[in-house]
Amino acid sequence: MIRILAPLTLSLPLFAALPTTQEALALAFPGAQFTRKEHVLNETQAGRVKGLAQVELPGSWTVAYEARKQGVLVGVGFFDTHRVRTLNETLLVAISSEGRILRVEAVAFREPAEYMAKEAWVKQFEGKGLDPQLSLKGAIHPLSGATLTAHAMTDAARRCLALHQVLYREAK
Repeated sequence: MIRILAPLTLSLPLFAALPTTQEALALAFPGAQFTRKEHVLNETQAGRVKGLAQVELPGSWTVAYEARKQGVLVGVGFFDTHRVRTLNETLLVAISSEGRILRVEAVAFREPAEYMAKEAWVKQFEGKGLDPQLSLKGAIHPLSGATLTAHAMTDAARRCLALHQVLYREAK
């Protein structure tokens, strides 16, 4: 019985260190109030998101957390759940009103800990917009030993930026 519990005990702190969804939103948008918005993309919107992102869009339903300070929209947070290797991770991709990434934060990571991206690597997404340079062959440096994580995070960033553009910038 001890042999079964010991590996579980050792892995718990790794996942306990990840912020909750509310903590991640507060880190990305300090002092903001949040409103949860559900969006169902029509066929045109889904096609536009996929075309802008240049990555797969897993469905037509998404949830956005609008961040407001004194009633003014300061940004939007999208939680993107996707497969890394064989298991899922969930990221908060926080985007400014201007369409730039403010922060990317892992809130769930089910793969082995050695495949998780380090904070210093993740910071390179900050300030990036949706353009061809937001790629592993462009402005995002490869992640040694965790190539699938790097691809998954970059795809998620592109997908969320495209969602933001279609739902918040083009919809005006």
